Amino acid sequence: MLFHPIQTMSIVTDEVIVSYSGGKDSAIVLDLCSRYFKKVHVFFMYIVPGLSFQENLMTWAEKRYGVSVLRIPHFILGNMLKFGVFRVEDFDVPTIDVVDTYAYVRKFFDCHWIAGGERAKDSIQRNAQLKKSGSINKVRGRFFPIMYWDKAQVFGYIKRHKLRIAPEAKHLGHSFRALDAQDLLGIKRHYPSDYEKVKASFPFIEAEILHHELATKKQASKV
Repeated sequence: MLFHPIQTMSIVTDEVIVSYSGGKDSAIVLDLCSRYFKKVHVFFMYIVPGLSFQENLMTWAEKRYGVSVLRIPHFILGNMLKFGVFRVEDFDVPTIDVVDTYAYVRKFFDCHWIAGGERAKDSIQRNAQLKKSGSINKVRGRFFPIMYWDKAQVFGYIKRHKLRIAPEAKHLGHSFRALDAQDLLGIKRHYPSDYEKVKASFPFIEAEILHHELATKKQASKV
């Protein structure tokens, strides 16, 4: 049951694209795809380019799987720049969505199928979505190799195959994906040079941290 989605997909095609975030689920998807398909393309979406902890992981993945990871801006970045998330707004910045991103990588790699790390047990909403589409979504050109996996199976596979996941996850609890205060504080504490890169792109992030600290102090005073 666990490997049925990817075994079925390997009959359909021998070439796939992997959406790789460095998180635990995408790490398994990349590893599985490298085992089941003759040709694997990989792309990574960044909020801030060139962060050392992300680049170190990309380099490891490239060496292990013999691939070249395509780094592209995350589709949420357009809105962040356009509407001024922790920076001055710039309404000349075009906005895109995930459909645009998938269209771009499909054209870049000349490949149709995109594998993702979505799992039915992530949430009630995700379960409903995957139950409706199935592990292979022909309409969207997506498939979900670990759709039926639970967390124990995920961590078991990672340990057994000695996979690396995003190094910042041990500090943040997940791969870096947003500019919320707790993530920013974790990056500032453990990757200070990368924090400066984030601040160069989003110069007002100190306000988010200050707001978080004031709210924390206010909450503590009520206890």
